[in-house]
Amino acid sequence: MIDGTFDVAGAAGPTHFFEGLTAETLSHGYLFAGPAGVGKKTFALRLAQSLLCVTPKTTLLGYCGTCSGCTRVTSGVHPDLYFAEGQVKIGEREAGGFHAAEEATARDLVRQLSMHSYAGGYRVFVLGDVDFTREAANALLKFFEEPPPGVLLLLTTTAVARILPTVRSRLLEVTFPLLSNREVAAILEREGIEPDVAAHAAEIAGGSVTRARALLDGEGTMRDAVVEWFFATLEGGSADATGWATRPTLEEGLEVVKTLTRDWLAVRVGGPDVPLLARDQAERIGRLPQRDPVAIARALGAIGDAERVARTNVSPALVADLAKMALCATNVGA
Repeated sequence: MIDGTFDVAGAAGPTHFFEGLTAETLSHGYLFAGPAGVGKKTFALRLAQSLLCVTPKTTLLGYCGTCSGCTRVTSGVHPDLYFAEGQVKIGEREAGGFHAAEEATARDLVRQLSMHSYAGGYRVFVLGDVDFTREAANALLKFFEEPPPGVLLLLTTTAVARILPTVRSRLLEVTFPLLSNREVAAILEREGIEPDVAAHAAEIAGGSVTRARALLDGEGTMRDAVVEWFFATLEGGSADATGWATRPTLEEGLEVVKTLTRDWLAVRVGGPDVPLLARDQAERIGRLPQRDPVAIARALGAIGDAERVARTNVSPALVADLAKMALCATNVGA
């Protein structure tokens, strides 16, 4: 027997929630919502492994890691675990099995949901960063409302507003917050990153392990594009948002804009020696125009509004324009 130990960084709230459930009180479907890189898919897959582990345990959460169920999950070949990412469309996908990590289709999901468990227990469907076309959502509504016995649906999203209300209303929503810098750094250190490097990446990443890893892997192109756009906007240069204002990168880009704006405000209020979140841009932030702190604070609020708009179906280019107008408005009356 195992003790049910279950640990996902930054997910104390969701863990506590599921610890209080039993097989009888577990719902048929959950929507894990929160920013990118905060552990939603990790939690979903560990919950799936907990349910597919065949070693007896005293809690709903936890797994042994060595039984046939666990080894099949970690190898990506468990016949009762379906994992896919991205948009769900109506048609057939060309290839791939039950556990294939690729885009799903509504027809494939309907077929899989209609099948019985291979191992005689749960069948778990994990749809990461999910986004449904309207036709696909309509085709799946019956299953979201009342799936076959023993089926658990786990959906993750960074943009709840883009999930159709008819789908959201049939799932229980569980919120995942941003990680602390210490939690991000600890994860990076466990992956072999030196403590000083991990700490610096965590500060820049703003609570997202995904962003931290991208920075360490030298994939800072998107962030670099946002940084250049931000300073060009305020310094009167040519500000082109096409390098970062795309559907997959828009929210992360706006988070960078918000961080830089927050640091700009901090310098205006606290002086040049105030600690900054974007330490690598301290010199450039110190040279920004000496605008009214109240106007900068207003711009910060407006960028937060743009973040909320970004979670809808509004064009990414239009959302970037909203952020640009907010920054340019700090010059009114200057």
